[in-house]
Amino acid sequence: MNHRVTYLLFDVESVADGELIAKAKYPDLQLTSDEAISKFRQELLLTSGRDFIPYTFHIPIAVVVAKVRADYSIADIVSLDQPEHRPHVITKHFWVGWEGYDQPTWVTFNGRTFDLPLMEHAAFRYGISVPKWFNLDHKTYEQRRNRYNLNAHFDLQEVLTNFGATWFRGGLNLAASILGKPGKMEVQGDMVYDLYRQGKLAEINEYCRCDVLDTYFVFLRTMLLMGKIDLDQERDLVAATKDLLESQACKHPAYASYLSAWGDWQNPW
Repeated sequence: MNHRVTYLLFDVESVADGELIAKAKYPDLQLTSDEAISKFRQELLLTSGRDFIPYTFHIPIAVVVAKVRADYSIADIVSLDQPEHRPHVITKHFWVGWEGYDQPTWVTFNGRTFDLPLMEHAAFRYGISVPKWFNLDHKTYEQRRNRYNLNAHFDLQEVLTNFGATWFRGGLNLAASILGKPGKMEVQGDMVYDLYRQGKLAEINEYCRCDVLDTYFVFLRTMLLMGKIDLDQERDLVAATKDLLESQACKHPAYASYLSAWGDWQNPW
């Protein structure tokens, strides 16, 4: 059996950097961090109908990674730089870990447009060199940041939408719900900044773990779509993951919540 970590499935939680926004966008207004964020959100809402601040103004505050073996089983689930959750250390561990495991395939849900660009931007911000990821001197199809290089980054939403040819309305929450899994629970993405201001990094981290679990189960079903596993193998992998969560639920409140809302895919066959 091949126990090598072949995939690094991850999710990022981040917050807007109010000091950066105040400096870059409103240098003459002497705004506080919260005031700058509020002003920027209002401007975005008026111009686009959405108040989500672009990732270029964000810093990572929680990154959870599931280490997945070649047989698609989970080797471990870790939160980077827990419990301190320092953005620069999270970023360093993220990229050094990827190189340390011999550059496994990143797996995300919609990470092409947010999670990975944010972590690239964080490397830029904190002065972290990642030459094996930014291999821009290679042939186009060999570059790890190439949109169609699935060996470097397997974005589940990209696969499900045929690389943007269609929309996947409902996102990860819908995909997980189809499989009987909880999807979004107590914490929603737009709550992260308020929790961060309250110093509730642990709660944010636990929320991030749930997104990773949803992503993992969607990943398994996508592997089934591609013929890499069959329904029996998927069932066994799901059962093994449930056992893992039950064994660690005492340490991770999110796992207990996830298990309480657990559902099994209803096999029509």
